[in-house]
Amino acid sequence: MTDSVILDVWCELQCSDCHSALDDVRALRARYGDRLDIRLRHFPLEKHKHAFAAAQAAEEAAEQGQGWPYAEAVLARTAELAERGEAVLLEVARELGLDSDEFDTALIDGRHILIVDADHAEGKAIGVTGTPTYVIGGERLDGGKSQEGLRARIEEIADRLLAAGTD
Repeated sequence: MTDSVILDVWCELQCSDCHSALDDVRALRARYGDRLDIRLRHFPLEKHKHAFAAAQAAEEAAEQGQGWPYAEAVLARTAELAERGEAVLLEVARELGLDSDEFDTALIDGRHILIVDADHAEGKAIGVTGTPTYVIGGERLDGGKSQEGLRARIEEIADRLLAAGTD
């Protein structure tokens, strides 16, 4: 039996579907705890003007120890992000007690661009076309068109992998 299974969540922080998917992510966390390693992967879509900056900001938040809380807070404000842009990213950082000056600097100096670009390139290479998309046990589950039934499918795969002892 394996200790944990990895679930990659290809997400875009200006995507309302990704915001809706948070309920599933939270339910999976509650069910599996540390046995399911849920990793945020970036897939900014060109149609969303502030998605690339948001992905970089999420990486800065992760560096400051608040990756998922930051991503969830930004996803809760997708409409506001569309209207107000980077100001929202800095406000969320301040609200979470993060170093917003460091966020501002990171968005200017681009220190997290390579991570975001690498995620995006990997996503394209494995066939991600929209968000949210999940990858677990080598299987890609596309939630961009519909999220119906995805959590049950993820649970089915996670249960199988945890019982089999592989990831």
